Amino acid sequence: MKTTAIAQLTISSPAFGNEENIPSKYTCNGDGINPPLEIKNIPEGTQTLAIIVEDPDAPNGIYDHWVVWNIKPTNIIPENSNPGISGNNSAGKTGYHPPCPPTGTHRYYFHVFALDHHLDLIPGGPKEKLQEAMEAHILASGTIIGTYKRLAKL
Repeated sequence: MKTTAIAQLTISSPAFGNEENIPSKYTCNGDGINPPLEIKNIPEGTQTLAIIVEDPDAPNGIYDHWVVWNIKPTNIIPENSNPGISGNNSAGKTGYHPPCPPTGTHRYYFHVFALDHHLDLIPGGPKEKLQEAMEAHILASGTIIGTYKRLAKL
C-alpha cells in the first residue's frame, strides 16, 4: 500500500490571527460574509483548492459553516466571495454561513486543502461527499482557527 505524505499549507487571515477572535463583520452580528484567507506553500501539481469550515463546539455536534471545492489555486480567498462550487452547510444552504453560537465562545476551523484533481460533485452536496471525493487527491492541507462569542442584543 502506497502512503503519500501530505504537505502543510500555511493558512492565515488579515482579519484575525490563529486562535483569535473573528471580527463581528464576519458573523451573524455583522455582515455575515466570509473572512479573507491567505494560503501559502501551495504545492506544484495543485489543480484545485477546497475549504471546509467547521464548528466542533456546536450543541448537536460538528456544524458545517462552509463547504466549497474546485477553487482555482490562489494565495488569496477574498472576503465576501464564493470562489468555487458550494456544498450544503449545516443550515441546509450553500455558501458561507456565519458564526452565530447560541451560547459561549465557539471555535471555527477553516480547513484548506490543495488537491491534484478537479472534483466531479453535484453542487449542494454534503461535506461527507466532498471528503470522500478528495481523500486520495490531497497534496497539502492547513487550518486556521478563529473564535467567536455572539454579542448580546441591545
